[in-house]
Amino acid sequence: MATIEELSPAAGPVSTRPPEDEIDDDEDEDLDETLVERLWGLTEMFPDTVRSAAEVSAQCSVSLAKKFYSFSRSALWVGTTSFMILVLPVVFETERLQLEQQQLQQQRQILLGPNTGMSGGMPGMMPPAPGKM
Repeated sequence: MATIEELSPAAGPVSTRPPEDEIDDDEDEDLDETLVERLWGLTEMFPDTVRSAAEVSAQCSVSLAKKFYSFSRSALWVGTTSFMILVLPVVFETERLQLEQQQLQQQRQILLGPNTGMSGGMPGMMPPAPGKM
């Protein structure tokens, strides 16, 4: 029969590790288990209701992401085409009018002299007579 030894600080350090011969080499062995098999094994620790709720929520998330992507594509198409049809003609027409006004100002400056182009007089009015200054 084994005797029980009383442990005291004076007895010295206590060895709790088994000898090297008795240690199993389980830690060093490579497991032939794939990631999918490990995940499938982890699912067994949850009840069926939790697993089904997680599956439904994942399916809803994927469906919602697909619908959001489809909606954003459609909205982008509608916004872009509406801009092209409604706004771009106005921008082009405004640019054309500004170019026309600039050409008229340059033509007036060439015909009447360099000072009349910068005077900012009203269009269509005659320039002041050179002798009445």
